[in-house]
Amino acid sequence: MQDNQSFIFVCSDAVGETAEAVVRATVRQFTSRDVQVKRYSHIQTEEEIEAIVQEVRSNDSFIAYTLVQPELRAKMQQDAIRYDIRAVDVMGPMMQAYIDTFNGNPKPEPGQRQVLDEEYFKRIEAVEFAVKYDDGKDVKGLLLADVVLIGVSRTSKTPLSIFLAHKGIKTANLPILPDMEAPEELFQPADRMIVGLTIDPGHLLKIRSERLKTLGLPAESKYASMDQIKRELKTANELMKKLDCPVINVSDKSIEETAGVIMKMRAEG
Repeated sequence: MQDNQSFIFVCSDAVGETAEAVVRATVRQFTSRDVQVKRYSHIQTEEEIEAIVQEVRSNDSFIAYTLVQPELRAKMQQDAIRYDIRAVDVMGPMMQAYIDTFNGNPKPEPGQRQVLDEEYFKRIEAVEFAVKYDDGKDVKGLLLADVVLIGVSRTSKTPLSIFLAHKGIKTANLPILPDMEAPEELFQPADRMIVGLTIDPGHLLKIRSERLKTLGLPAESKYASMDQIKRELKTANELMKKLDCPVINVSDKSIEETAGVIMKMRAEG
């Protein structure tokens, strides 16, 4: 195993998409370790759980699981205690809250969320789209997307693209650099919504300074200078005005809040 590399094991008696989405959202908040996600789907037997637990014991890792079958969930809990490993029941607290509040009982079949219907495949396609057209890697995505996000570095374009993708919205994003020449695809007619993401200069300075500190880079880097930030925001504001697109200030908004604003704008047409 590589130095400083860790693992999170995602275990499910269904597909495991829910647990993996939560794990990856968590991992994005940290940059100090190389964390690999290993997913084990469609678990059916206690023997499979035993094998996974033994693998976890031999690595610097923990388990995140969504197990509907009571006997499998109990086995996971027992083995976690027995071998002193951390195992996080991703949906357990939420399901218990539902039971306690509404006196309901979960369906015994795993994968109730993962019915392979049209909406499910739409979300998968949207996630693949967001990865392919992230960070302006291929400007063709600017014409194919449902939503195009533009903004300077550290305005949460990538995580917002992934969040919207999990809602089935194909999202591409484009970073804005100082004095950049915007690609012509941004101005061509297409069935999409372009959204500008802006941020207060002081807030962005703090975010970038923390980012450099995390990466072990010098704080006086040009990337985190106020002059550089103001130049980038000036270029971004000019482009957004030229496009006449809606602009969202993300300074005090979570990704979920920003996504909610975008989805509301789409619904209102």
